[in-house]
Amino acid sequence: MVLGRRLQELRKAKGLSAQEVGNRLRQAHTTVIRMEQAKVTLKWATVKAMLEIYGVDKTEAMQFLALTDQANEPGWWQSYRDALPSWFAVHVSLENSATHIRGYEPHVVPGLLQTDDYARDVLRLNRPRPTQEELDRRVALRMERQVLLTRTDPAPPQLWIIMDETVLRRPAGEPEVMKAQIDRLVEAMDLPNVTLQVLAFTAGLHPGAFGPFTLFRFPMPDFPDIVCTDNLSSATYSENDEEVALHREVLDRMSAQAMSKGRTREFLLNVRKELDA
Repeated sequence: MVLGRRLQELRKAKGLSAQEVGNRLRQAHTTVIRMEQAKVTLKWATVKAMLEIYGVDKTEAMQFLALTDQANEPGWWQSYRDALPSWFAVHVSLENSATHIRGYEPHVVPGLLQTDDYARDVLRLNRPRPTQEELDRRVALRMERQVLLTRTDPAPPQLWIIMDETVLRRPAGEPEVMKAQIDRLVEAMDLPNVTLQVLAFTAGLHPGAFGPFTLFRFPMPDFPDIVCTDNLSSATYSENDEEVALHREVLDRMSAQAMSKGRTREFLLNVRKELDA
């Protein structure tokens, strides 16, 4: 995505349209656009030809082509192609590249904090209903995603999640499943890179009540934040400045309404005691 954005900047700096570049490459102009938008693989030979058209010096071109090779290396999640919809592969890729992940979840515990059994109960609801083998693969993928929270190289992302109280009040499977899930949340809060807040019913109406969303921030200074909004069967990703700013503002306002980190821990422990009773 970073390389595609850079190719677009180089083209515009040269005063060329996608149509003109496509003509010189003897390719459809839509290919140029899709490469810039990271919707297709960056082909080494095509990128080399584009850099020549844009007059990029040899040193920068070689660096760019080396990064192109890196970008085309498959991520670990590609081994889960059978359990990973293409739209969600983008989400997993963003998770692994981000330095900060912020989000709001009104319905279920976020995937990065789910236990195996809780994830199984959530994923079992997918449509069409998965076979046992498919379910096992999807659960395994979800558990593998969580490794990033404790990785050492690169440093793990800062995860800041606001959950609606509904998430904790809605039973998931047997009572033991929910008990273990709450234990997992309390345990996760001990990680220095995890912040969890519960937005209580008593907080009243709030600006994020329309659905779950996630904000990603990256280490590259020239790359924008991306917001992901979820729906039933897909997700939408946007780097539009106004849309990202709106969701960031909503999260800030919700964070002020939600319980503090310390109060959230107390609340989780109280819910755990209620389940025991």
